[in-house]
This record gives sequence, structure tokens and C-alpha cells, in this order.
Amino acid sequence: MELAGKHDITIEQGSGFTLPLTFSADDAVVDLTGCTAKMQIREKTGSPNVLIELSTTNGRVTLGGTAGTVEAELTATETAALKFSKAVYDLEITPPTGQPYRLLEGDVFLDREVTR
Repeated sequence: MELAGKHDITIEQGSGFTLPLTFSADDAVVDLTGCTAKMQIREKTGSPNVLIELSTTNGRVTLGGTAGTVEAELTATETAALKFSKAVYDLEITPPTGQPYRLLEGDVFLDREVTR
């Protein structure tokens, strides 16, 4: 089993945010049909407070089935409400049968908005 990929992201406060990915293994796109996904942003690893959750359940993560695509989105209103400077996240995929696995993880930086 491979470890999760590491990728830091920057969110521009007050702007819409999209994290587009294509999941592949051994040079082949992974079929995500029937899978679910969840991404949480927290101030730090182990923090009990979730700053924001994106998932297939709440419609903030879209999976592209046989295309292997994953797209996580925040609206401009959601990013405007964020107040942290640096946080952490991970993105987990759960197949229709089986246990969840971490696909991606890293730091989240908030680029603060000047114009209001």
C-alpha cells in the first residue's frame, strides 16, 4: 500500500476555490465509480475542531467515476469566512466495499483578502 500523496494548497480568501485531481496508479486511471470522498481542514493534526468539511455527501466533492477525477470546491462566501493562516487537510476515498484510504494530505495556507 502506498502512502498518501503530499500536496500543499493555498486558498485565496473571498474567492472561489477548486482542487481538481485525477487519481491514477501504475500509470492507469483509477475507477472511482461507487466511491465516496471526504476532505477535512483543521487548524492542526489532532485538533477536535473541523474548520471546513468537503464531501460527496454534502456536495462539496465530486467524483468522476471511470475518469478517476476528484474535484473539491469552496464558494467565495465560504473562503471569505475562513480566518486561519495555516492549517492542515487530508482527503480520503472510501470504495463501495472496503476501508477508507488517504489519497492526499498537506498544509493549507490562507492568502488573506484585501478588497472587501
